[in-house]
Amino acid sequence: MLLLRCPLPFLLLLLPLGSRPQKLPTRDEELFQMQIRDKAFFHDSSVIPDGAEISSYLFRDTPKRYFFVVEEDNTPLAVTVTPCDAPLEWKLSVQELPEEASGEGSGDPEPLEQQKQQITSEEGTELFSYKGNDVEYFVSSSSPSGLYQLDLLSTEKDTHFKVYATTTPESDQPYPELPYDPRIDVTSLGRTTVTLAWKPSPTASLLRQPIQYCIVINKEHNFKSLCAVEAKLSSDDAFMMAPKPGLDFSPFDFAHFGFPADNNSGKERGFLKSSKFGRQTSPKPRVDLHRVCIGNKNIFTVSDLKPDTQYYFDMFAVNTNTNMSTAYVGTFARTKEEAKQKTVELKDGKVTDVFIKRKGAKFLRFAPVSSHQKVTFSVHSCLDAVQIQVRRDGKLLLSQSVEGVRQFQLRGKAKAKYLIRLKGSKKGASMLKILATTRPNKQSFPSLPEDTRIKAFDKLRTCSSVTVAWLGTQERNKFCIYKREVDDNYNEEQKKREQNQCLGPDTRKKSEKVLCKYFHSQNIQKAVTTETIRGLQPGKSYLLDVYVIGHGGHAVKYQSKLVKTRKFC
Repeated sequence: MLLLRCPLPFLLLLLPLGSRPQKLPTRDEELFQMQIRDKAFFHDSSVIPDGAEISSYLFRDTPKRYFFVVEEDNTPLAVTVTPCDAPLEWKLSVQELPEEASGEGSGDPEPLEQQKQQITSEEGTELFSYKGNDVEYFVSSSSPSGLYQLDLLSTEKDTHFKVYATTTPESDQPYPELPYDPRIDVTSLGRTTVTLAWKPSPTASLLRQPIQYCIVINKEHNFKSLCAVEAKLSSDDAFMMAPKPGLDFSPFDFAHFGFPADNNSGKERGFLKSSKFGRQTSPKPRVDLHRVCIGNKNIFTVSDLKPDTQYYFDMFAVNTNTNMSTAYVGTFARTKEEAKQKTVELKDGKVTDVFIKRKGAKFLRFAPVSSHQKVTFSVHSCLDAVQIQVRRDGKLLLSQSVEGVRQFQLRGKAKAKYLIRLKGSKKGASMLKILATTRPNKQSFPSLPEDTRIKAFDKLRTCSSVTVAWLGTQERNKFCIYKREVDDNYNEEQKKREQNQCLGPDTRKKSEKVLCKYFHSQNIQKAVTTETIRGLQPGKSYLLDVYVIGHGGHAVKYQSKLVKTRKFC
């Protein structure tokens, strides 16, 4: 446990001088938790403790720096940064430890500011950097010894964030593990209720650690972390406000964490009360965002919802020993209409989100206001395949199964009315997007080739790159390609369990983005493009995704491609 076990001269560089000798808490001491409660110890500290998540605050355009020491080479290291309510820019770097002064442990130390200047005058070697609002990680199985610096900056607004660092990532595992299928299933849907079910976290079922589940419901969007939920839910609470003097602290709070002592502006609330994790922190919670923690149950019915209203549901597994959480794949559902509203009206050229419960059905109606020669139905199935039937004035025109994106063009008829029946999958709930229009040139969905596979060229595969190609169309569209490293045993079944296909590139981590480009060809036979993805690791497997983004902003994902670099070159 090496983050905090460093020689006394270096500790004096990082901690304020006190009236009595102070000892850094280490993971090897039984009194670690008692030392965390010692507010004087963490007063104005810029040291990251080993194996404990800290909460802190950033003022806009005001950078903040944290330190920790790794004494020995080849030490495992993991650092996790969680933005709360604004994107962050952060960078991790390391510099060599300076030689200790002669006569170690004797004599008076140099003035604190002079010692800080001595050790931080050089920038060090950058190991990792990131910009965005995703929960991002730096993980290394063998890190060099040295003084590590974590620099953070918020350019949008004042914001909270969390940092966790450990030198024992394999044994710690403070964040709950997700099950092999991390999706939330909508098992029952009513006019005012939605029943959700999910698979338990292996941290609870196999490791027998105390896990509780917290559900977040809102009408706007899904959340990437529980910290982001707290930021919005508790915006009026002291925890999420700019730190002010005079606040009280619980024994587990990190007092004055990271704020200068001379301006006395840095008391902030920590969030380490595992016994009261589910409490409502805001005296006046926002009416459009609700959170409830339900213990270790893996089924829950949300009630008191509004009919015919779309809601977004997020599930977080929380380790009550560490108070750290992991997000399941969020979902959305629209509550049933009132009894008299049995058919959804489609508007010409407007994309409509549709939710269908398991083995359920949904009826939609499309009545063009003007005469038309053709009508186009575009369907984007987010999860499993759905059955679509289209009748015109009672006559069956179309009956097909849809998986992924499909477009159907039917002959029109003056004053015709179309009834669309959508039937859900037997496997589980279905989500889809549907567009009906009499103006094909006004479609929000991008045009797609018949073949949406990504082809990998085996002969062009190297230890650090792969070359792929995919088809385009005669319409000029924007294409973005993303990569993600996966385990060697990753297979097609796991690909099917990925988050719903309607989520676009805005849900991906910035670090996974390879490039975006515009592409088309008037000659459909030559509408093919290639790209070489570089900077890969030897013998590693990667999942490649290509998104095509239409003029209306709607993104459609090509079929994912699993590739592997050569192990030896």
